[in-house]
Amino acid sequence: MSTELLKAVAASNEWWALGPEIILACAALGLLVLELVTPKAQHRFIPHAAGMALAVVLAGVALNFGKIWDGEELFGGLIRLSMPGQVARVFFLLSSLLVCFLATVCLPRARVPRVEFYHLLLVVTAALMLLAQSNHFVMFFVALETVTIGFYILVSYYRERASSLEAGLKYLVLGALSSAILLFGIVLLYGAVGRVEAGGVVHTGFEFGTVLTFLRENPGNFLATAGALLVIGGVAFKIGAFPFQIWVPDVYQGAPTPVTAFLAVSSKAAGFAVLLLLVHGAFAPLAGVLVPVLSLLAAATIIFGNLSALTQRNTKRLMGLSGVAHAGYLLIGVVASFTVPWAAGAVWFYLFTYLLASMAVFGVMAYVAGPDDSGEELDHYARLARERPFLGAVLAVGVGSLAGIPPLAGFMGKLLLFVAAFHAQLYGLLAVAVVGVVISIFYYFGWIKAAWFEIWTPPAAGTDSPARPLPAGPKWVGVAALALLTFATVLLGFFQAPLSGWLLPR
Repeated sequence: MSTELLKAVAASNEWWALGPEIILACAALGLLVLELVTPKAQHRFIPHAAGMALAVVLAGVALNFGKIWDGEELFGGLIRLSMPGQVARVFFLLSSLLVCFLATVCLPRARVPRVEFYHLLLVVTAALMLLAQSNHFVMFFVALETVTIGFYILVSYYRERASSLEAGLKYLVLGALSSAILLFGIVLLYGAVGRVEAGGVVHTGFEFGTVLTFLRENPGNFLATAGALLVIGGVAFKIGAFPFQIWVPDVYQGAPTPVTAFLAVSSKAAGFAVLLLLVHGAFAPLAGVLVPVLSLLAAATIIFGNLSALTQRNTKRLMGLSGVAHAGYLLIGVVASFTVPWAAGAVWFYLFTYLLASMAVFGVMAYVAGPDDSGEELDHYARLARERPFLGAVLAVGVGSLAGIPPLAGFMGKLLLFVAAFHAQLYGLLAVAVVGVVISIFYYFGWIKAAWFEIWTPPAAGTDSPARPLPAGPKWVGVAALALLTFATVLLGFFQAPLSGWLLPR
């Protein structure tokens, strides 16, 4: 019987299903080989090779999006193919492609190895894609830790700067704590479910399907419920939800700008992909416990994120704390999805609008930061619109979308979540969210005010603060990338059908 089981597992090893991840892993190794075999003068083309690999894989996934056996379990149940998993693939590839663009702006100005950055970027992207398709807690934990370890290195990539090393150390310590919480929850689930043999097939508490069946048959099991809540707590760290958000402002500020963008967008999206996977999969029978817990997390996250961002003058910290508030809005969508099925699609719609706006804003930040990547204060934007009107316009559209100003894409993303919350009768959460949006307008428009209406004045004579000239504006590639992000943000505000028709069930 064991021989037949091993044959069945081997037969489920369909490597074609992991084609995008395998290509990215091979491309990551190829970048290191290129660095070894090519002259140093040619190393400047390696970042373009990384971008091409991401673009090719993204095109391949998009063209073959519908060619998938939805719900099929592969590799002995480690991987489960699904439409949300395909959506996550597209999201992570697009986000990493834009991070690659930001890195080509920032890294040449710093004295750090470049090829290793793009190598890690491809590896982390592949791990993110596997994480969103995991169907087994061993696969889930290995993929998650691969992502986390990659971020440990990327956050402290500017190794000659104390702020970057400090951010990396804080992320390492707090990330290890969250991993311990997550792993303890997995162990409790395994202990509660145990090891069951049925029909000659062995099932364990590591399998999502087995956990789902156990919780459905034993809804009041304390050990399993505690394990599920600890797993949710570990995921809450990744999305920066209260009270696990303590790492966000310091890590965002110390990390290189492309890494901050990567954390803000991909890490947050990975957390919500996993959260939706768990609450509608393995933990679905615990809806009676998860709904009040997630509702409380959502309200506290929105309030804390918006109030903390009010006094921020550092733009990276502002983006981090406002991102905490965005995590709260997204949690409302997760809670609503328990009773409104299309709310899960609304969460992904919001994440795509957040990607477009955030990457546009981080693109402007990458240019304003200057050679030392330190132009992070609102004062550095004082004459941006006058001297760099294109960057000023991109910043206004991106920040306006994050604030939820109509008719930009961010407004439609919030509207979809709020409509889902209304249909789910989450009136209290809806009121908290509306108050949070009103508060966020203050600090978001403070940034626009600094760029468009404040006039920079040079320091007084005899002071030690030299005038800080604005860096040169983007070249044609940067102009094209930022223009496309801005155009997509405006277009989705008027026409949601191309994206909503793909993400929301008819």
